[in-house]
Amino acid sequence: MGVKRFNPTSPGVRHKTVSTFDEITDKGKKPEKSLLVKQSKTGGRNFQGKITTRHIGGGARRHYRLIDFKRGKHNVPANVVAIEYDPNRSANIALLHYVDGSKAYILAPLGLSKGDKVISGPSVEIKVGNAMPLSAMPIGSTVHNIEMQPGRGGQIARSAGNYASLAGRDNGYATLKMPSGEMRRVSEKCFATIGRVGNVDHELISIGKAGRKRHMGVKPTVRGVVMNPCDHPHGGGEGKSPIGMASPVTPWGKPTLGKKTRKDKKPSSKFIVKRRTK
Repeated sequence: MGVKRFNPTSPGVRHKTVSTFDEITDKGKKPEKSLLVKQSKTGGRNFQGKITTRHIGGGARRHYRLIDFKRGKHNVPANVVAIEYDPNRSANIALLHYVDGSKAYILAPLGLSKGDKVISGPSVEIKVGNAMPLSAMPIGSTVHNIEMQPGRGGQIARSAGNYASLAGRDNGYATLKMPSGEMRRVSEKCFATIGRVGNVDHELISIGKAGRKRHMGVKPTVRGVVMNPCDHPHGGGEGKSPIGMASPVTPWGKPTLGKKTRKDKKPSSKFIVKRRTK
């Protein structure tokens, strides 16, 4: 998928880039109504009305598309009817029509196009878009939408352009090289989808202006050093001043920028073979 640039007719479009949406098969097609769910906006507030997540609010209205991360219909072929845009994620989605009449959305891998056939199951063809357990894949396969626990649904490598590599298998576990460079073991019974997530050029998109970020439902972030002391530990001082402490902290006084937040005794740590590279 390509990237479109604009002539600098205003400061907002000088650095703005948008996707050309080449992978989208029918730009005028409406999403499958049976796979849509209404979304309500929270503004980052909890049930008490208190803001628990900052910088959330506004944005264009949109429906949520129900994505089949489990690929649970085994040995039932499906036709790819369309590749569609999904406003809720960076990846595009593919609409499947199964031969039994049911419909589903899946993440659209790179190279999948309208008219292709996909299938999931324990022993299916090694082909882009097909889902199978890691035990059935050859070593070195490029995979995405990988389960961390059998039957739970894909949780790893789901964003645009992402993928993991199957590095090996041993004692009922498969070793994966994650997108971050981390080497991790998961059960070889876990399902994954062959191929790389599409819309690879998503990382080249430049927002260009603040208003476009507001359309996404993201409100502005303000630096702590420009706040008052009552609002942030970095605030206060006469004119432009440093943060006044050994290391930066959050608005609530917790260390940040380099502070490790992973728990030392997290149960899943035993599955990490090698930490991610810097």
